[in-house]
Amino acid sequence: MAILYKISGPVVVAKEVKGGQINELVHVGQQRLLGEIISLKEDTASIQVYEDTAGLRPGEPVELTGYPLSIELGPGLLSTVYDGIQRPLNEIREKSGDFITKGIYVPALNRDKKWEFTPTVKNSQEVVAGDVLGTVIEYNLVHKIMVPDGVKGKVSQIKAGSFTVTQQICLIDNTPITMMQRWPVRKPRPIKEKKHFELPLVTGKRIMDSFFPIAKGGAAAIPGPFGSGKTVNQTDLAKYSDANIIVYVGCGERGNEMTEVLETFPKLIDPTTKKPLMERTILVANTSNMPVSAREASIYTGITIAEYYRDMGYDVALMADSTSRWAEAMREISGRMEEMPGEEGYPAYLGKRLAEFYERAGRVGCSSSDDKPRNGSISAIGAVSPPGGDLSEPVSQSTLRVARVFWALDSSLAKRRHYPAINWLKSYSLYLPELKNWYLKNVADDFYEQRAKALFILQKESELQNIVQLIGPDALPESERLVLEAAKMIREDFLQQNAYDELDAYTSLKKQYWMIKTILYFYDSSIKALSNEIPLQKIVDSKIKTTIAKLKYTKDDEIQKTCSIIFKDIDTEFSSNVLRGE
Repeated sequence: MAILYKISGPVVVAKEVKGGQINELVHVGQQRLLGEIISLKEDTASIQVYEDTAGLRPGEPVELTGYPLSIELGPGLLSTVYDGIQRPLNEIREKSGDFITKGIYVPALNRDKKWEFTPTVKNSQEVVAGDVLGTVIEYNLVHKIMVPDGVKGKVSQIKAGSFTVTQQICLIDNTPITMMQRWPVRKPRPIKEKKHFELPLVTGKRIMDSFFPIAKGGAAAIPGPFGSGKTVNQTDLAKYSDANIIVYVGCGERGNEMTEVLETFPKLIDPTTKKPLMERTILVANTSNMPVSAREASIYTGITIAEYYRDMGYDVALMADSTSRWAEAMREISGRMEEMPGEEGYPAYLGKRLAEFYERAGRVGCSSSDDKPRNGSISAIGAVSPPGGDLSEPVSQSTLRVARVFWALDSSLAKRRHYPAINWLKSYSLYLPELKNWYLKNVADDFYEQRAKALFILQKESELQNIVQLIGPDALPESERLVLEAAKMIREDFLQQNAYDELDAYTSLKKQYWMIKTILYFYDSSIKALSNEIPLQKIVDSKIKTTIAKLKYTKDDEIQKTCSIIFKDIDTEFSSNVLRGE
């Protein structure tokens, strides 16, 4: 029996560890606290404990389990709130009250609830890992029961009926199969092939969809200082993005921020189904006051759940809030193990761990015996909380190397109540070339042209602002003052959204296209009007600008007709003598 030798916060050292393996799950002490072996040298093991180690004493026993840190996968995951090691918090509260009792064990999936299983294969049919054996209806989702990894053979004794997750539903070459399977969180689930990025993840946020889109299966980072709106943006992405499943991981955020998520999510209504958003959401809540090692595990718990639903052929959006807290947990564990520190005290393997996480995102062909396998995707969107908004720190820089979308939050925009507070000059998307054909085919032939023109105007405005601060706007030529006016319309009438307004909180791609096209048509017509000696002030004071500003509150089915009317009004007003004052 292994025994405790040394205790240093969440890291403990055990001696006489015989037959142990790296990443093996262990029970520590008399209270059987959950831990994981993270270092092994001869018969001495360093263990990170996922619960509070206060009260542990040297000499207490350490019990090896023989298997790695794993989670349970099966019907019952949706709408559940877990902690970092997949303990269901609502069920734990019923047993232990508002505080988690040390060593408490509650299964992640309900063992008593029965699910109506409908087979999709027949007896004597040959199957391999990843093939769908049958389905269960979980809320509005068809939950596919798949052959576990490493199992193949001939199906026998399969039948429809009501089963719990631990009851046998069939045999595959005498191997009993249940609806529940376990999977080690640090090991990516197998796939058949990686797919090219072809489809955008439509978020309803105009600056994201039109200017800096993310592909389904892509990786994005939202860095920003405290109070710039990281959590609000991720909550909105969870609500409005066109993913089938949402996995929201609060890995180390402040308790009040995660509390807000836990309070608001059950009340949110899915705009597509008009049913509670929690019916397609799994929350992993691991706040900053919870054990630091469990914070490190929570991100792996979330991505493994996401991979499980991806393997069913669904598009999953994973929100990690925030990877900075996860990195801080790694830094603390590394320090207590007395490892050689890297930059700013973070472990030297920080970049590798971040890359391994984001690489588990992607669009894939799922494992199965079919020649044309199911396609699924995981879009990973990680918030980064650099101290003071300093993007040169290690976590931000390591994230930038692997995430292909960068939505840079700006505290000055947040202070001006500009939502989303994404800086259009610092942000970028590397998925634009791969998504171009989809946008041209499904939105408009000139979509990218309009996008490029709007961004050029915003960049030009930034250059002119330096001159304006020195000599004032009146010293600029009228054509450049017109650029400032157009940029203001793009910023306020297009990029800025109201998260509390039903029509403005989510904007379809069609509506986004017509909005930006109308603003740019007004700008082009204004340039022509200037050349026809119409005074700039008359153009600036045009009532059409107010009509354009109200486009964000126009319904989707009316947007094209409304914009066509505005085009005619612009042509009429700017070609007449009205603006000349004649």
